[in-house]
Amino acid sequence: MELYYTFSVLIVVSAIFAYLNLRYLKLPATIGIMVMALVSSLFLVSVGRFWPHLFDNAARFIKGANLEEILMGAMLNFLLFAGAIHIHINDLREEKRYVIVFSTISVVLSTLLVGGLMYLALNWLNMGIPFVQCLVFGALISPTDPIAVLGILKAADVPKSLETKIAGESLFNDGVAVVVFLTLLEMAREGETNFSLSTISLLLVKEAIGGLAVGLVLGFIGSKAIKRIDDYKVSVMITLAIVMGGYLLAQAMHISGPLVMVAAGLVVGNYGKTQAMSEVTQDYLEKFWELIDEIMNACLFLLIGFELLLIPDLGKYWEIGLISIVVVLLGRLISIAVPSAIIPFREKLDRQSMIILLWGGLRGGVSVALALSIDEHLNSDLFQAITYFVVVFSLIVQGLTVGKLTQKPKSELVNSVSDHE
Repeated sequence: MELYYTFSVLIVVSAIFAYLNLRYLKLPATIGIMVMALVSSLFLVSVGRFWPHLFDNAARFIKGANLEEILMGAMLNFLLFAGAIHIHINDLREEKRYVIVFSTISVVLSTLLVGGLMYLALNWLNMGIPFVQCLVFGALISPTDPIAVLGILKAADVPKSLETKIAGESLFNDGVAVVVFLTLLEMAREGETNFSLSTISLLLVKEAIGGLAVGLVLGFIGSKAIKRIDDYKVSVMITLAIVMGGYLLAQAMHISGPLVMVAAGLVVGNYGKTQAMSEVTQDYLEKFWELIDEIMNACLFLLIGFELLLIPDLGKYWEIGLISIVVVLLGRLISIAVPSAIIPFREKLDRQSMIILLWGGLRGGVSVALALSIDEHLNSDLFQAITYFVVVFSLIVQGLTVGKLTQKPKSELVNSVSDHE
């Protein structure tokens, strides 16, 4: 009953905010909902000084919702599958080198850069945070968030090749980031500072390769089952079973749940749609998962906005919060630029593409969920606060402006073509 109550409140508030945004604010749906949740959180905090019970009840509800489990255990699986079934495998194949490099090497490089710079910044501010804890923050904030990225890219006028690079990277980098994060978090818990590359590599292979393999098998089995019937209702149920059963299987096998969802979604969205489904089934399946995507996105960004209620004394972290925004952007830039400069790609990234990749690397629910899993004795309040600063800046500032970065080059291209003629 408690779970039903939680989701009921989330759906009701999300629906109200979605309506108000569409009617008045007219922002991208996810950002508009989060902005209203932020404003509501600030209102509750302010009013709570005079009517403490109002703030306490709201904060108690958010705490009781177990955001970490809801974000990583439920929403992320549905959203990743919904995003993956709309990715064309041929587009992804053309950008496979970029996707592989940006979702592995770049994530690890960014973790080290952000962790190192945050260690220097925190010690400069006399906070004295251990280096391994700074690396934990680097790991949780380095991966771009697939939900935020896919949601914003829908509304942004980003060139197709760049959209595939950003979307593909964000879909696959969770497997690497979560393994690195969990390894570093365990080291921080034990006070261990000796890095075992072999241990991390074995965990990464097990989580990532195992997750991809299981996802491919589930997607293929589900597509074959759909092919033998011609009923859109049962077909939709099969895809739901892939997502929900796949998560349980990933938990039992200790492999990457996110990568299971991505691999299964890619198979169903490409092989399943073209080889196993009638046009009627395809239409219903796409509409169903589009609806699931919209509902889950609304609830996710609502929770991100209300997370403000869980961070005590957020105001005292504003200085390191602003520094962390710059550090994360710098780490993102270097982690893209260095591999692009030294690894032989079919084509090199130009300056404009680099800027869009930098600005389009949004952080969201994944980073929030990982930050919420940090133990209290490992300075969780600090890292949750600076994660919140980065996520809010990323979603609102970067999310609202990334589409505008593509407008100038297009106009210049038109002018250059007309001049040539």
